[in-house]
Amino acid sequence: MAGASIAGLYGKIYGQNQVEDGSGRSGFLNFNFRTANKGGSGGGGGRDVGSGGKQLKDDHHKGGPQESLPQLSPHDDEGVHQNPQYTGQHHFHPVIHDHDYCERVVINVGGLRYETQIRTLNQFPDTLLGDPSRRIRYFDPVRNEYYFDRHRNCFEAIIYYYQSGGRLRRPVNVPLDVFSEEIQFYELGDYAITKFREDEGFIKEEEKPLPTNDLQRKVWLLFEYPESSQHARIVAIISVFVILLSIVIFCLETLPEFKHYKVFNTTANGTKIEEDEVPDVTDPFFIVETLCIIWFTFELLVRFLACPSKYVFAKDIMNMIDLVAIIPYFITLATIVAEKEEVIAPKAPVSPNKEGNNQAMSLAILRVIRLVRVFRIFKLSRHSKGLQILGRTLKASMRELGLLMFFLFIGVVLFSSTVYFAEAGSPHSHFKSIPDGFWWAVVTMTTVGYGDMTPVGVWGKIVGSLCAIAGVLTIALPVPVIVSNFNYFYHRETDQEEMQSQNFNHVQSCPYMPGFLGETKGPKNKP
Repeated sequence: MAGASIAGLYGKIYGQNQVEDGSGRSGFLNFNFRTANKGGSGGGGGRDVGSGGKQLKDDHHKGGPQESLPQLSPHDDEGVHQNPQYTGQHHFHPVIHDHDYCERVVINVGGLRYETQIRTLNQFPDTLLGDPSRRIRYFDPVRNEYYFDRHRNCFEAIIYYYQSGGRLRRPVNVPLDVFSEEIQFYELGDYAITKFREDEGFIKEEEKPLPTNDLQRKVWLLFEYPESSQHARIVAIISVFVILLSIVIFCLETLPEFKHYKVFNTTANGTKIEEDEVPDVTDPFFIVETLCIIWFTFELLVRFLACPSKYVFAKDIMNMIDLVAIIPYFITLATIVAEKEEVIAPKAPVSPNKEGNNQAMSLAILRVIRLVRVFRIFKLSRHSKGLQILGRTLKASMRELGLLMFFLFIGVVLFSSTVYFAEAGSPHSHFKSIPDGFWWAVVTMTTVGYGDMTPVGVWGKIVGSLCAIAGVLTIALPVPVIVSNFNYFYHRETDQEEMQSQNFNHVQSCPYMPGFLGETKGPKNKP
């Protein structure tokens, strides 16, 4: 009878082992029990346990938050008490607990309720859900839950971030920008955002240094970062306009109607007319070119003086292109000055052959210098995201491009040699040597087919057909890899621009405001 009553009381208490103290925090009942010893009364023991349990439960509600329900005196496995002075009375001892250890909290996200433990959220106290002072704004005391009017599917990954100790995985059915917005709202921190971007395939951008001087920083941002301000955007537009103007001038001045010619008296009755490679200072094209060079020089000097590191600036390939683009003008200007001095103070006459050789060498150098001006078109890549993506694609695809060139080289040598020997017996063969067949093999393998060199014999045509087929296969194999790299860099750039332009605070989850839509249910506080 005594054993049954104690067992019943044990089951009753064990079924309600989680209780709350006066502060609203929960605790657990941990106890052991034994039946009365041979000299004791089982029924009395049961009554003592029942009365003691009821009294201690009441005391538990009245006590502080550090005490849980009591624990009966310890016992061994055989029911014999370990204390020899045990008199049959059951002694209760309060057990100290961490009440946040298993306290649960309900989070309602767009009508879908989630339940987790306080200690899970407390792992990240700097976040919205982990900081009680921040999440209390969204607490609804009527429903005893936190309510967020946010994306439901995203919250599964957010709550898993707390449960897993910091692993953030975007659900496959959630767009990248939406999930990034939720990360910002729940304030998971910069480290979580950086780790998430790395997992999504975004390469971590290196922090670009800025000058320490305020004036230098403003000038550097003005000329180097067009997106930094409206004035910087205007400077970028002017720079692009000047670059395009210089390229147009470079092309138009080669038209026959705009060329300048020199007349040389070779004999008493004959003259020689040649193109004048040295422009005239009164030429409109030269004047416009001078204005463009003034802007390029000013821009380069200002950027060099305002840059945070002169060494890094000097070894940048784009700055080298800027320097190479303006050097031809100053060489041409020096040539004009030298010619003017020669007219004023002519040199001693030299032999015609030596003079002709010097003149030919000078013209060749001037033409090469003028050709260097075409590199100005690469200055546009500083202001064009598309050209930057193309450059990154080519840089990332160097291995595939190298394989393509290697395959083409093998094919050119193989098929040019084969077609030479296949056409060797034909009197009308265009292939006088194997090097003559290099051009034909390149044109055929790239499927251009100019038709200036063609095989005429049967065996030569068979070799030409195999060469065309091999060229198609050779070029087609690495192309998908290059296209894949381009798509990767293109989508990464567009996604990054979209994330940077995204306003993560345009949707706010309204905090709970008592009495905003009406009086809340429940007893009112009396004055």
